Amino acid sequence: MKVAIAGAGAVGRSIARELLVNRHEVTLFERKSAHIDPGAVPDANWVQADACELSNLERAELQTYDVMVAATGDDKANLVVSLLAKTEFAVNRVVARVNDPRNEWLFDEDWGVDVAVSTPRILASLVEEAVSVGDLVRLMTFRQGQANLVELTLPANTPLAGKPVRKLALPRDAALVTILRGGRVIVPQNDDPIEGGDELVFIAPAEAEPALYEAMRLGN
Repeated sequence: MKVAIAGAGAVGRSIARELLVNRHEVTLFERKSAHIDPGAVPDANWVQADACELSNLERAELQTYDVMVAATGDDKANLVVSLLAKTEFAVNRVVARVNDPRNEWLFDEDWGVDVAVSTPRILASLVEEAVSVGDLVRLMTFRQGQANLVELTLPANTPLAGKPVRKLALPRDAALVTILRGGRVIVPQNDDPIEGGDELVFIAPAEAEPALYEAMRLGN
């Protein structure tokens, strides 16, 4: 993929390095000259420009990019970048960093955001996930379509033990995407059995979460 990242601070650079390892083409936009350091991420393209300025994005031909990542330390800037990327350049995927959790409600499709990433929320989710066997934990919200990534760790005595994936009575629009078991990542197949202690990761709309929790708890 061709990925643009607004903000070349510590977060932006880290994202760029990860994407480059996976052989994506990455361009970093940074308005502060002090943060321009091509040696820090030598395989990325560096552009000294304010990504909040429409003319700068036009010169960079942002419409040719697959993904825009708004990763600055300023929520206002991230919202502007997201809106421009989606409405002016029709970028297919816009991911935005939320610095202040109090602003998270703004990061939705109205501002062009497909996925909002809030570090405090993710950390809190990971803490919950570590201590909440049997509870449904929301890991991430995908704003476009209002779907959530949710996780549930089955207790050892789950009534689902031994039941194949195809027998799970999942609510409408909910899908099991991954089973985490003993350090393994399993892409579930219809005949794969469920075991106690499995961590199940689902995609589900918010309104389906209560029914999903009940189905997993009761082993329906």
